[in-house]
Amino acid sequence: MQEALISVNHGEEISIIPAPVSVIKGEGHFVLPENVTIQSPASAELKQAVAFLQERLSIPTGSYVSNVNAPTATATIKLILNDRINPALGKEGYELSITPNFITIKANKAAGIFYGIQSLIQLFPAEIESKEPMENIEWTAPCVEITDYPRVGWRGLMFDVARHFFTKAEVKQYIDAMVRYKYNLLHLHLTDDEGWRIEIKGLPKLTEVGAWRVNKVGEFGNFIPPAADEPRTYGGFYTQEDIKELVQYAKERFVDILPEVDVPGHSLAVIAAYPELSCTPGAENYRVRSGERIMDWSRGAPPIALVDNTLCPANEKVYSFLDTVITQIAALFPFEYIHMGGDEAPFNFWEKNDSIKTLMQREGLRNMHEVQGYFEKRVQKIVESKGRKFMAWDEVLNGNLTSDAAIMSWRGMQYGIQAAKKKHEVVMSPTTYAYLDYMQADPITEPRVYASLRLSKSYEFDPIPAGVDPKYIKGGQANLWTEQVYNIRQAEYMTWPRGFAIAESVWSAPEKKNWNNFFNRVEKHFKRLDIAETKYAPSVYDPIFTVSRSADKQLMIELSTEVQGLDIYYSFDNSFPDRFYPKYTEKLVPPKDATVLKVITYRGKEAVGRMMVMPIEELTKRAKR
Repeated sequence: MQEALISVNHGEEISIIPAPVSVIKGEGHFVLPENVTIQSPASAELKQAVAFLQERLSIPTGSYVSNVNAPTATATIKLILNDRINPALGKEGYELSITPNFITIKANKAAGIFYGIQSLIQLFPAEIESKEPMENIEWTAPCVEITDYPRVGWRGLMFDVARHFFTKAEVKQYIDAMVRYKYNLLHLHLTDDEGWRIEIKGLPKLTEVGAWRVNKVGEFGNFIPPAADEPRTYGGFYTQEDIKELVQYAKERFVDILPEVDVPGHSLAVIAAYPELSCTPGAENYRVRSGERIMDWSRGAPPIALVDNTLCPANEKVYSFLDTVITQIAALFPFEYIHMGGDEAPFNFWEKNDSIKTLMQREGLRNMHEVQGYFEKRVQKIVESKGRKFMAWDEVLNGNLTSDAAIMSWRGMQYGIQAAKKKHEVVMSPTTYAYLDYMQADPITEPRVYASLRLSKSYEFDPIPAGVDPKYIKGGQANLWTEQVYNIRQAEYMTWPRGFAIAESVWSAPEKKNWNNFFNRVEKHFKRLDIAETKYAPSVYDPIFTVSRSADKQLMIELSTEVQGLDIYYSFDNSFPDRFYPKYTEKLVPPKDATVLKVITYRGKEAVGRMMVMPIEELTKRAKR
């Protein structure tokens, strides 16, 4: 046997995402028998991992899968917790051995066994993902020796359940999908202008008022403001029992849940419930945002607020309110960090407020950044008084917080680098690579958002930048904001396959990353997601439009593809092109009276892309920019 990367040569059989540290391919195959025995230690931590394996193997195959806790020579699959710790594997690494006769997974901790199981499942045919029995499938896995462990400890996905509410069952569904790719952190964005999503005892209006808004469908952010008589029945929240159930569900799958309460900005739902927490007169007339415009971003950040969506840093009631909230959050979420937001707080209402001016004079604060810094330092003390660590978005660096504050860097990599050099703990979640709400292809095919992020760009993510002490980088995370995401199917579509790219970036060694090799595996996982009935975006197959003007001012249209080996066919005559239409070979000049360009991509004789309908008028606009 010889060691190799997962390569195209045996990629048909070994297409694991994220790529393991070491793969040594052997001869032959393991064939799953009709009766499967899993031998495992009698460990409470392993109980759910074993149940997961039993379910994944038995449902699609029809095999009878039993579990025994005593050692047995005839066991089909052996799960072994090491008596002697293997330092190379750490807490989450594993060794997976497949021979023609049996399968062994070894690890130091139960989490490693669980991740070994994820890799094992990926070695069986794609039909193993089915939720119902499959007929006439040869259930084999290639013989292989794998040693694997993660690059970083924090491998996260953020799920914004505030902009649109997702049910407890849907959050579980999201967890089920993420653990297959060895994510271990779910960041729940629980509060925002559009909704407060968690029950807080003693503050009933947070969920009676703050969790509900008018139902609007269309392009979020540009809705007509709701009329006073429109029903505010759209939304929802998690009871404390719901949260306990989700925390336990995640824990059984080796996922921690990071709660986020976003303050002092993004707090319109709080102010609608408790207007006395605002600095601004007339706040009692504010309502939970339903998607209407409330910020002016024309001058960049911080934005100009059209309504004051901030908690008042000069109001002592705010700190007693937050003490109540954080006390209960800390009791519900055992994770060591609590995220307190801190991003995009507008200052224009603070600047004209007398109580803020008095606070500045009393505390010697010179500007609004220092006013927010005063607020953040007080909130940090509250969080730490509950036995938790304070985390916030990178804007809080402007407030000169101590290095005890952990930073989540979203505005590119530079603020994370800056924070790490100041000895803050840092989680990298930059817009550059990791914002899953961004469009994945041309704006004519995607819900319109202000930026794009293609799969190949996400794959360039490196959570540990050069020149930074790695001990300050806890890991990396992708963020799914849900202003334009109305349901769980769209949440899946936006997460996958870019979630594969981030998963590999935070698990696999940088030298193992190779775009062509990665995309070869991604395509195998598209088939798996199809069978699992998980939605994903095929945007990577869509052509890229680049427009320019020739010397004589003619519109020139250049088409390219993100992946190699695709052919593009097109029409200007309003008909739907296939592979018998003109093949794109050079820049196109649209006929004088043409109104639309239709394009589709093929690999050989198979259509792989979606039919794209591009108005010539749109291309003309782009050429003028």
